[in-house]
Amino acid sequence: MEQLLLVFITVVEKENFTRAADELHMTQPAVSQHIQQLEQTIGTRLLDRSNKFVRLNKAGEIVYHHAKEILGIYTRMQCLVDDLMNHAIGNLSIGASYTYGEYILPHVIAYMNERYPLIKPTITIANTKEIEELVAGHQLDIGIIEGGITHKDLYFEAFAEDSMFIVVSANHRFINEKDLQFSRLMEETWIAREEGSGTREAIEKLFSEFQLRPEKIMEFGSTQIIKEAVEAGLGISLLSQWAVRKELALGTLQILQLPELPFLRQFSFITQKTPFKTKASEIFIEVLRKNKKISNIMNDITLP
Repeated sequence: MEQLLLVFITVVEKENFTRAADELHMTQPAVSQHIQQLEQTIGTRLLDRSNKFVRLNKAGEIVYHHAKEILGIYTRMQCLVDDLMNHAIGNLSIGASYTYGEYILPHVIAYMNERYPLIKPTITIANTKEIEELVAGHQLDIGIIEGGITHKDLYFEAFAEDSMFIVVSANHRFINEKDLQFSRLMEETWIAREEGSGTREAIEKLFSEFQLRPEKIMEFGSTQIIKEAVEAGLGISLLSQWAVRKELALGTLQILQLPELPFLRQFSFITQKTPFKTKASEIFIEVLRKNKKISNIMNDITLP
């Protein structure tokens, strides 16, 4: 059954029998035979076929969704059995929300690679909500997020604190203003991430704490684009210290000095609620827990 599901998933994702056969190093007739066998087992057709495309029908959508979960569980089961040999070896699928994934996780992986070179991580970067869904669907071993979770059947643990600052362009009119009040910032255009992002959640919490809300909010789906927009003078934003450290060093962004800041939030990891974890997962979690101060892994950075 495992092989049938693997072939089915590959055909769906490649949208073509020939491309799936190339990916799996199989012949096209063999791929077709596997799909027919799976459809016979399930008891219905799963794919709509034409000369140009292969698409899921309604039954196929159900099977595809659960097949991804089943293969994820099977892979972890096999890894757990292999771990009985007590070797720190094998694949580790990590998901991370954008701030941690783009600016911190590469340093953590480099740290891991020096000490455990036989662990092979694969990285998925998405917003907090999407990472939560992937962990809940057994498609990731561990997720690192910046906000809270909605799936109560997941294990959730905060492991590091993040400081967030309001950043502006290098020549912004508020840079040298003394006794600046947060209410004045409601006059500005705020540039924020999309709904479901941990950074967007932090901005919404900040507005809620002050019971204020700006008249204009612009949404972008990338922290890098937000930084570029702020540098260009399009607006202001609340961003993690780790996301803006290079721009602060270069002087292209500035931090506004307000008594209410920095805004503090937690980086947390999420996993399935299970007593069984692969050796690779256990080691990665231990690295996160022991390095609560991110500067233990990254170079020390002095912020204004």
